[in-house]
Amino acid sequence: MTTGQSEHTTDADMEWCYDAVHGVSRTFSITIDRLEEPMAKHICLGYLLCRVADTIEDAGHIPPAEQTALLSTYDRLLDPNAAQSLESFMDDIEPWLPGPENRSNDWEVVANTPRVVATFETLDEEPREIMREPVRELVDGMAMFTDRYADEGGLRLQTLDELEEYCWYAAGTVGTLITGLVARSASPDRAAEMRDNARSFALLLQLVNIAKDVETDYHEENNVYLPAEWLAEENVDIEAVTEVENKSGVTNVVKRITGRAETYLDDAQRYLEVVPECHGNRLSAWAIPYLLAVGTMRELRERPEDVVEEGNVKIARAEVYALIQQFEEGMSRSRLDELRSKMAEQPLHH
Repeated sequence: MTTGQSEHTTDADMEWCYDAVHGVSRTFSITIDRLEEPMAKHICLGYLLCRVADTIEDAGHIPPAEQTALLSTYDRLLDPNAAQSLESFMDDIEPWLPGPENRSNDWEVVANTPRVVATFETLDEEPREIMREPVRELVDGMAMFTDRYADEGGLRLQTLDELEEYCWYAAGTVGTLITGLVARSASPDRAAEMRDNARSFALLLQLVNIAKDVETDYHEENNVYLPAEWLAEENVDIEAVTEVENKSGVTNVVKRITGRAETYLDDAQRYLEVVPECHGNRLSAWAIPYLLAVGTMRELRERPEDVVEEGNVKIARAEVYALIQQFEEGMSRSRLDELRSKMAEQPLHH
């Protein structure tokens, strides 16, 4: 890979990357804030590398064949043995970049891909190479899915198995990245247990996101992640998932997705119970997203119709702040069960 940049990456570039994460993801912003160095830097850069691919894959204005080509080029850019230049990738993405006045935070990250990649390449070899493979697996998986549904113009997942395959590429690969970084100082048995449960941790978070964002995924990204086979059982056409007359059927599918996510709760919690606090890693960075997912599932069980009527389901900011405060005051792993049980039943701030 050639970056085309000879100037030394500065602290300002890393600060830009931190600011970029805060702009594109409220949840990951919390994670980054809880981590210490060097883990904060590693996770920040790994996330932004993945976000470039995710933004391309979600872009409803880019034809699927072009999405696949862009993702394949981006994968080669991340391959240290490929002669793919940043300039060439940016030339290819330029026609699809929204103008500066209309550019979202996500597309601002894509526009600054050279800065993100160059900063990533300054990392020490061990963490950099641990991160590279799962990031490339995510990119390859997204290219495979955009190619698979090129004729439909957007993703139209058919089965639960395919949904979980997609969740693996979208989130499981990130779980692999995190685990690779934090398992370096763990015992072999502890590292193996983390790897065994990392998939459950990632699928839990991704399935909850899919359950709560049906309207956004369809109208903004032209993607339907709810399995077509489950929609068919409710007599819902896959192109009508946000129509009010299909509220009841879509609500039933959202409940099934939520129920599936719940099957991963125990293994996800076990992941948190063994994850080491080393290299700047902190339990709270991953326990907070886990518990926010628990709270979101509670809301999805109580008002799944809001996915259609309101566009999404979110927990109140007051509950987010109450949860963060729990960790500010110091919280041991032994209290994970207590907080999980409480948030499954009622908002934490009540």
